[in-house]
Amino acid sequence: MNEIIRYDHVDVSYNGKRVVHDISFCVQPGEILGIAGESGSGKSTLLRAALGLLGKDGLVTRGDIWYQGKSLPDLAPQELRRRCGADIGMIFQAAGRSFCAIRTVQAQLWEMMQAHGMTDRQLFMAQVEEMFAKFGFREPRRILASYPFELSGGMQQRVGVAAAMLLRPKVLLADEPTSALDVTVQRQVIDEMLLARELFGTAILLVTHNIGVIRAMADKMLVLRAGEAVEYGKAAEILTRPQAGDTRKLLAAVPQLRR
Repeated sequence: MNEIIRYDHVDVSYNGKRVVHDISFCVQPGEILGIAGESGSGKSTLLRAALGLLGKDGLVTRGDIWYQGKSLPDLAPQELRRRCGADIGMIFQAAGRSFCAIRTVQAQLWEMMQAHGMTDRQLFMAQVEEMFAKFGFREPRRILASYPFELSGGMQQRVGVAAAMLLRPKVLLADEPTSALDVTVQRQVIDEMLLARELFGTAILLVTHNIGVIRAMADKMLVLRAGEAVEYGKAAEILTRPQAGDTRKLLAAVPQLRR
């Protein structure tokens, strides 16, 4: 087994109440796992558990999340912080909220890179511009000089993807990265994440309520209901021959164009 990340019988609780029940799955290098389910099913909680982002009331109460032979919930805070970004990156649902509104994009990315050992500002600028160019940004210097509020929501999200890839993490956690975007920008964000896999072999855990996004991206699929796994396997098989009633309901809710 050469999985890059593995959830092994994971339970997550808030204030002592279990909200995620006995979840197990693994992701190989370069593989994309789509995690789907109704609101409140525990999709985002699974991602946040890996990076210790459950807040003061949340806790992994059973099981392990394995990365490179170590259980992430058991790591000391300093070691987990070193792995965040460098080994495991994250894209939030509204990336603009993860940026400070009163500092330029460039200042914030420079601070991030410094925290992971970057000391050469010229090298930093070269790497940022190269990454932005790979993701199709036409004016990277203008974007870097901008404050987040000067960018559209779609551009903020695209910058969030590029920023997450600056440290070339082996795993990318994407929490509803396209939900607040129009269809055109959704396609751009999807293409950027697929490009990250192509260029760097990045594995992606993708949380979304949009079955179309899973259809476009995912190799495997996990369906959750009320914190429990109801179906897990190859995405193509689940999308064409769903076995669980909850999966069939999700697929039936996808809008269909009619003549």
